[in-house]
Amino acid sequence: MKAPIRLAAPAALVLATALAGCASTGEIDATGGVSAVRSACPVVGVPAGTGDVTLFDPPTSQAETAIDLVAAMTNVRGTCNDVGSDIATTVTFDVQARRQRIEAARDVQVPYFITVVRGGNNVVAKRVGTIALHFDAGQARAQASGTATTSVSRSAATLPPEIRDRLTRRRKAGDDDAAIDPLAQPEVRKAVLAASFEALVGFQLNEAQLRYNVTR
Repeated sequence: MKAPIRLAAPAALVLATALAGCASTGEIDATGGVSAVRSACPVVGVPAGTGDVTLFDPPTSQAETAIDLVAAMTNVRGTCNDVGSDIATTVTFDVQARRQRIEAARDVQVPYFITVVRGGNNVVAKRVGTIALHFDAGQARAQASGTATTSVSRSAATLPPEIRDRLTRRRKAGDDDAAIDPLAQPEVRKAVLAASFEALVGFQLNEAQLRYNVTR
């Protein structure tokens, strides 16, 4: 079952850089500089500790014998459309679940989130949706799929021209700054981080569930 959700981030998504983890390729050009091809799309991933969820019966127990259902998020993929005035990213994923008691048919609603993170640690937008899992009688496993979308304006996703020029300017051996990484300069690094975004999905866990995932 599809569980579509749309998220409009109020801040810039990215002229992506290596700091944001976006795919890039570099090659030596004829003038001796290094050129890089950068994507305008955000990094897509799952935050640590949120890629699976365990339900217990009774809910107050976390004993192995009380495990009722285990679900895991997998096949997380992003498709980006960076043509036009908006940059949109669609994140798709599957949820695979296994239950202990299989006698009766059962439907389970599992909450998940989609969030946009700026500069590695600043959440600028978040929405919560649910995945519906259906188990037939006698069936131990179930699978469902989810979809979430982020969208921002291209004008908000552009690095300042002076920062972009400092990052892409060709440097050759013998130049005064040939051995200096522009990202080592505080003002450049700050600007790049401010324009670096991630689109992250995971299960919406309560404190007990998150603690279980981290400490088990």
